[in-house]
Amino acid sequence: MKPGKDYKINLQGKAGFVAEGRNNARDSARAPLFAYINENKLKSIATYTHFINLLDNYEMSTGVAEHVTKEELQENHLFLDAVLKTEVMKCAHRYLIRKGRAKSDPAQFKSQLYDIWFKLYRRSKSGGEDSCGFEHVFVGETKHGKEIMGLHNWVQFYHKEKHNHVDYKGYNARKNKDTPDEDDHILNLQFSWNGLVKPVSSCFIGVSPEFEVALFTIVFLLSDGHVTNVTVKVDEYLLEIVVYRFGHAIGTSYPKMISSNNRDF
Repeated sequence: MKPGKDYKINLQGKAGFVAEGRNNARDSARAPLFAYINENKLKSIATYTHFINLLDNYEMSTGVAEHVTKEELQENHLFLDAVLKTEVMKCAHRYLIRKGRAKSDPAQFKSQLYDIWFKLYRRSKSGGEDSCGFEHVFVGETKHGKEIMGLHNWVQFYHKEKHNHVDYKGYNARKNKDTPDEDDHILNLQFSWNGLVKPVSSCFIGVSPEFEVALFTIVFLLSDGHVTNVTVKVDEYLLEIVVYRFGHAIGTSYPKMISSNNRDF
């Protein structure tokens, strides 16, 4: 998706400091973050269509067990099938085969992806299996309804914003560093969701679901550590990709901007 053509963002003001656990934030953005998105283009791309179908499949709070219906199970598989057909994911698969981290059989690789992203696990000490990698990273959840966790995806943010479920509070920039602009494909932002404030959140803007799944999967599979921080260069962006492991699945993953066009952030 091309900035300025397929979507437009309105950065507005710099977000104020909010301590962890506090839910009072100065609103530095009177208008939504997304001024425009070409929804027709989104709906014309299979991976986006199947991705959007997954966004209402989860319980918001940890501690509440997830119950996956047959329809939701099918939606998971349709999304992975669409992702696996893309050149981005085919390239990622070939790379992981060369590194000895994935089998060459597409069905086995799909099963591996399913376990990484959709296999349920227990994030809360109480209750049943209440979370998975996909929910945390792309959908977002709350810690017992008291703290926002995850939600590192621009499409989900746009949908939540469109229905007045999230309120963009402004962008975050590191001290004494350049501010972001509307063409950047990564943004640090602050927002509220159902009365809760997330002081700092980072996400890609305008990139495809298959790009994010491929990138985060590669970083996850190339390391066995609990936390992995990898510096990568994508086009003109120097990024730090952060991935947390939750057993054999992704706990969370998100990008952090280091520099763009030789500008430090």
